[in-house]
Amino acid sequence: MKLSARLAALAGSSALVLGALAGAAPATAAPAGATAAPDISVANVKQHLTDLSTIASNNGGNRAHGRPGYKASIDFVKAKLDAVGFTTSVQQFTYSGTTGYNLIADWPGGDPNQVIMAGSHLDSVTSGPGMNDNGSGSAAILEAALTVARSGYQPTKHLRFGWWGAEELGLVGSKYYVNNLPTAERAKIKGYLNFDMIGSPNPGYFVYDDDPAIEQTFKGFFSGIGVPTEIETEGDGRSDHASFKNVGIPVGGLFTGASRVKSSAQVSKWGGTATAFDRCYHSSCDTLSNINDTALDRNSDAIAHAIWNLSGTSTPPTGKVFENTADVSIPDNGAAVTSSVTVSGVTGNAPSNLSVGVDIVHTYKGDLVVDLIAPDGSVYNLHNRSGGGTDNIQQTYTVNASSEVANGAWKLRAQDKAGADTGYINGFKLTFP
Repeated sequence: MKLSARLAALAGSSALVLGALAGAAPATAAPAGATAAPDISVANVKQHLTDLSTIASNNGGNRAHGRPGYKASIDFVKAKLDAVGFTTSVQQFTYSGTTGYNLIADWPGGDPNQVIMAGSHLDSVTSGPGMNDNGSGSAAILEAALTVARSGYQPTKHLRFGWWGAEELGLVGSKYYVNNLPTAERAKIKGYLNFDMIGSPNPGYFVYDDDPAIEQTFKGFFSGIGVPTEIETEGDGRSDHASFKNVGIPVGGLFTGASRVKSSAQVSKWGGTATAFDRCYHSSCDTLSNINDTALDRNSDAIAHAIWNLSGTSTPPTGKVFENTADVSIPDNGAAVTSSVTVSGVTGNAPSNLSVGVDIVHTYKGDLVVDLIAPDGSVYNLHNRSGGGTDNIQQTYTVNASSEVANGAWKLRAQDKAGADTGYINGFKLTFP
């Protein structure tokens, strides 16, 4: 996707930073002066994939743990990063009597006590070259890291990237890395972003639902380019983010699907066929021809969007944002449902320009009535069955709530008033200037 098109699609949207708890603690709005993420060149990502494919071909057809193709892959990525100024280190571990390797790359600068980390496993299974699983994630974060260097980006937080070994044998490399981090160093990692299989040939667009702020950052990107997302369930806990999550580090990530079959509803949503998301999962046919370029492009841009937004700039944040990113199903022609946020720490009444962010995924918004309910029960209508046959409500409303006490439980209420269409509340937030 060209940068101009992506920035236009994202205009007016706001990203969240780490630390939010759904429906509870306030998060801070993305810095007002945040630098927009550069476009990630999908051609460059594909060239990295081509290079990894050549490495596999020259080393017995795979890049698996303990095989020469894996060490050659580590050396390839390290050389690229060393050349542009990253500080790299190779961490060795032993599994089943064989030496494995992790590659860690730090971008100089940023607060060392506030680390944002992106990672992917670099190994394949023994049966194939592993271009989607997981050359796709590895190549995309490599290009994101190189883009950081080319752009001279200097974020407020410290950026770190990781490529893990022996993931296919049980998350061995990432577990080794996390388990050997002192407790104080673990505490410095404020978010770990995982990318495992992001170019599936029959793709879906799945977002991890672990840390709410990271989740909403990814959802906001895809909403901005008009691509619906779903919560990732097929591989939950089966990739390297689990190693970080298990020690209390906030995690998130993206996924385009593996061996599970795409449903008819998902075909209607994303296109493709009602077959496996990746028919070549863990097979010899996971080659360069097993990559969907559109999915790879979109997810690569989403990676950059998250890295830039979550790592921050030197511009101080303004305002207070309270959000709930938990999905709430809206029953077809049924009872009203609500999503709640608890506002605290705001003095006096709500403002006359209270910003109400609504993200509802629905197949026919003309069925919907949507209201904001103040803590005292006062109702402010936001949407009343307008818009006809168009889908989704992804809009920010301005409400004069100056007669309402700011602190307390605010609710977004949604009700489907007619039959045949379904949806859910994807997110709800209040922004106090």
